[in-house]
Order: sequence, then structure tokens, then C-alpha cells
Amino acid sequence: MDSLVQEGIVNTDAETVVRAAYRAAEGSVLDVQGFMDLFAEDGVFNNVVAGESYCGEHLGDQVVLMGALAPDVHRELRRFHVMGNVVSVELTIRGTFTGPFETPAGTIRPTGSELDIPTADFWYVENGKIKEFNCYVGLSVMLGQLGVQPDFASAVTSSAAPPS
Repeated sequence: MDSLVQEGIVNTDAETVVRAAYRAAEGSVLDVQGFMDLFAEDGVFNNVVAGESYCGEHLGDQVVLMGALAPDVHRELRRFHVMGNVVSVELTIRGTFTGPFETPAGTIRPTGSELDIPTADFWYVENGKIKEFNCYVGLSVMLGQLGVQPDFASAVTSSAAPPS
């Protein structure tokens, strides 16, 4: 990415690398390959709350998903802390729900609602490349903003049934 190269010198500073990753994932930019290129060959993206991990050719899957869900996606970086090669960020993911959201039960159609999702990210950078990215997105908040409400009645009913 051009922002990492200055006068022929590659900047491997952890904060610079992480900020470049956020920029590549912005809806106005959406440079999926540029995002993926910031990772080490054995780098991993962990969507911790969902229990999913991505590596190799799938490192950009969540960038694509968020870009489809909210093409105007923007990450407001609220607090940015750098401790050597570890970067922690408190942020809000914002955008307009104008794209479909695929779920195991089917597709949730776009509502045009505004998304404002609290998130915490932890990045581990080695030798100028992202070795590990742990994303903790406020999934319950996001689902509520998408119109997905918990079904407590079904959970109570199923927990009352005798084990099979």
C-alpha cells in the first residue's frame, strides 16, 4: 500500500500497518487485496465473538461481508493504544444496512437502518506484517440494529424438554 512506502523505505511501524488495514477496509476504499497483503504469510484474522478464524485466501472475507452489508462502512477509531508490536483499538463500526445479510436461517433483507456497532480490536504485528488480528464485535448490538431479536421463548421451551 502506498501509505506504507515513503521515499523507497517501507514503514513497518505497528501503528502504521494497522491504520493501513483500517483504511483498506473502509467502504469508500474497499481494497480487499491491499488488506490481505498486510498480513504475514501465516497471519490469521479471528472473529472472536462468532468463533471464526480466517487465513490465506480468506483473510479478506469479513471485509467483503461488511462491505456488502453496509457499502458506506466506516470505522471510527475512538482509542488507539500501541504497546510495542501490539495495537489495541476501541472503535465503532458505522454504516447503513443497504445490503443483504446472509444467515444460516436465510437472508435478512436490507432495512436502511443505521449501524453503530461497538468493537474492540487487538492486532499483533511482526516484521511489518499482521501476524494475528482478534476482532471483538458487539454482535448482540449489531443483530439488534439489523432487526434480529433473540427468541427467548424457544430457548426456554427447548431447555425444559427432557434430554434425549
